[in-house]
Amino acid sequence: MFKRILIANRGEIALRVLRACREMEIETVAVYSTADAEALHVQLATQSVCIGPPKAADSYLNQSALLTVARATGCDAVHPGYGFLSENADFADACAEAGSKFIGPSGSAIRKAGSKAAACALMKAAGVPTVPGSNGPVADADAALKIAAEVGYPVLLKASAGGGGRGIRKVNSPEELPAAFHEASAEAVACFGDGTMYLEKFVQNPRHIEFQILADSQGHTIHLFDRDCSVQRRNQKLIEEAPARCLTPELRQEMGAAAVRAAQAVGYENAGTVEFLLAEDNQFYFCEMNTRVQVEHGVTEMVTGIDIVRQQIRIAAGLPLGMKQEDVKLSGHAIECRVNAEDPEANFRPCPGTASFVYFPGGTGVRIDSGLYSGYILPPYYDSLVAKVLVHAPTRLEAIRRMRRALEELTIEGFPTNAGLSHLILYHPDYVRGVCTTAFLENHLQELVDWDRRAAESEAAK
Repeated sequence: MFKRILIANRGEIALRVLRACREMEIETVAVYSTADAEALHVQLATQSVCIGPPKAADSYLNQSALLTVARATGCDAVHPGYGFLSENADFADACAEAGSKFIGPSGSAIRKAGSKAAACALMKAAGVPTVPGSNGPVADADAALKIAAEVGYPVLLKASAGGGGRGIRKVNSPEELPAAFHEASAEAVACFGDGTMYLEKFVQNPRHIEFQILADSQGHTIHLFDRDCSVQRRNQKLIEEAPARCLTPELRQEMGAAAVRAAQAVGYENAGTVEFLLAEDNQFYFCEMNTRVQVEHGVTEMVTGIDIVRQQIRIAAGLPLGMKQEDVKLSGHAIECRVNAEDPEANFRPCPGTASFVYFPGGTGVRIDSGLYSGYILPPYYDSLVAKVLVHAPTRLEAIRRMRRALEELTIEGFPTNAGLSHLILYHPDYVRGVCTTAFLENHLQELVDWDRRAAESEAAK
């Protein structure tokens, strides 16, 4: 087992990794930018090292600085968390060359899965259903026009190196496509340094279903069942739950088997996620594979009792999974609400600032993943996620009621958040019935924002 791990990240995921290491009696080295000097992960780590100024390119994305710190502090492994360098194949290779184990898949597997266009070709060969579209990258807008005419509109233009909803454009007609292609490609270059695009048929009103994968170095691959991540805004997930209410036992088994085949197709090792689009006719299609721990991994932990970060570390150390597919059981229902420092009434404008007062909910079945505390100054340089509220209960309806109660207790003063919007979603009839598709927020956002404003005005008037 590792003696000391460098945590190459920040915020709640850095804390999550740190806590797993602490329970495994592994020392931790936290890195931080000057903007994060007072962050909680910096205070709780065994050792902390400043790696640069606030700009991510000069700190959390500075591979040279991270590897220098790992070497200087004697770290025998690096955990990248999610975001930043977590899906960077060159960084995974560089860690291996520097003698620090990258806690994640190999650079080769990241390249195979990370290029969305190449991954789709691999999935087809492995018998995993894929959305009709281009067979690999699309050279330019003219080539995209020809393929779109074959598959039919609407279509999606997607960045091959993309993630987090970046570099995606829906196109409804040939007239829209050239401009959309250039916009998406430019965004992909800015976000990922790679403007390569591919094209696929737009699946109307799908659900976003993903399967958690674990694979060890001995060739064992299993899944930890599914999550429904359909409640999202601009391809950014807002509420996730496990298991997906819409799946029958037969469909769950079929999709789980496809997810395992997908991981095996890229020679995957460690924790990862295979994402599918589930159409209205219950046909499912491979969407992408995320070669890292997901933001929403906690809901899977709550319904399976399996510590995914702990498993990541064990797998990276060369240990076998120690469980078979039939050993993984579902228990109850879990929901996660992402709390972001943003203003829903101002087009979700990020709102960094000082958390003048923070109170997190507690009680049976409630978990909070956050680096926020009273007096903490939230930097404006990074993602707006400030907390994840997770609940677990025996049934989905009980979990919904528990999450409502938890969000009612949650208090964050100093800047606006989207917590009120999530609370209202939990009362929406479509959500309660479990029939939300990825179009849910697009169709109901203004209605929900208006409800949220009226509720705030009513509270202020008391």
